Amino acid sequence: MFTTAFAQREQTQPGGLPLDLFAAIENLKKELNAVILAHYYQEPDIQDIADFIGDSLQLARAASQTNADVIVFAGVHFMAETAKILNPDKLVLLPDLNAGCSLADSCPPQEFAAFKAAHPDHLVVSYINCSAEIKAMSDIICTSSNAVKIVQQIPKEQPIIFAPDRNLGRYVMEQTGRDLVLWQGSCLVHETFSEKKIVQLKVAHPQAEAIAHPECESSVLRHASFIGSTAALLQYCQTSPSQEFIVATEPGIIHQMQKLAPHKHFIPAPPINNCACNECPFMRLNTLEKLYWAMKNRTPEITMSEDIRIAALRPMQRMLEMSN
Repeated sequence: MFTTAFAQREQTQPGGLPLDLFAAIENLKKELNAVILAHYYQEPDIQDIADFIGDSLQLARAASQTNADVIVFAGVHFMAETAKILNPDKLVLLPDLNAGCSLADSCPPQEFAAFKAAHPDHLVVSYINCSAEIKAMSDIICTSSNAVKIVQQIPKEQPIIFAPDRNLGRYVMEQTGRDLVLWQGSCLVHETFSEKKIVQLKVAHPQAEAIAHPECESSVLRHASFIGSTAALLQYCQTSPSQEFIVATEPGIIHQMQKLAPHKHFIPAPPINNCACNECPFMRLNTLEKLYWAMKNRTPEITMSEDIRIAALRPMQRMLEMSN
């Protein structure tokens, strides 16, 4: 266990949690030579203490370029796996191992292997929101930021399986004119937005622009004036002359939107039911307290077999090459 003079004298609450978590985490970062990578959907406190905040493509690039010895990934399991795939010799920590992903879970490896075998001539393009096992069965990985560009680079005569998100796959088909074979997976958050309530919001806020993530269903996307990844949505709201936005993606991104465009107004798109189900329950499992304990105890650690890692690395590297 690492120890420092600071750790020995820091003031703690009952149970050993420091009174000043922000300061304690900053000191652990120095002690471990650690970097904290956080997705835009994390709670505001985690976003504020992170060294790098981004969407899946940005985080993959950051993970591939870091010189840190320890990567603390404030996101969900497949994101931390991606960091481990790219950094086999680094310690990769996830604050809560139960922080999974409904989209990744919707594509079981055994079933996908059979699906792939049924289409032997197809190239497999998999959205990064999938498990390491699915990445290992893929030819190219993509993100919502680059999916269209990746598919456009593949010869038109080459048939393609697109997995696991059917909504992103449909969007890519519309943008490229390609006929893709889609795995029927989806994200529970992006499928819960209510088209009816978005229309009602647009009536109540006639000057507001609706912006949406391509994981949303087509019934929601048709009401959006801009469709893009979380990073693209963030950039768009800064450059658009509009002063009000209806945001159809996980509302954690609104924290960054408000920081970067404080004079603008952001309205989270409502779910079908009167619940908080437009928030990702898996992303919200990570807390500042869990992040501290993960760094303090150097666990939970992300591990995988070297065979899976090497097989998953190839399509990841291909994506990074095709995205430059």
